[in-house]
Amino acid sequence: MRLFLKDSERRPDPVPVKTDDRRPILVGLAAWVIATILVVLFFAPMSGSGNSAPLSTCVVGIVLGLAGLIYAAKRPK
Repeated sequence: MRLFLKDSERRPDPVPVKTDDRRPILVGLAAWVIATILVVLFFAPMSGSGNSAPLSTCVVGIVLGLAGLIYAAKRPK
């Protein structure tokens, strides 16, 4: 088995598959929004110690989802 092939021995690259990346990003974004609502409703009243890690995690997930959505919209098709 060889690790490198000559250019003449290589197969041509496959054609890229066109996908709609916005749908999975929107599903993930919806999941983070639902998780944020659940954290605010159930976990925030119970944590009197000021632990804001679950809420911070949910907010970061939403921000990254929005950034991914903007990137997917601006990416060349």
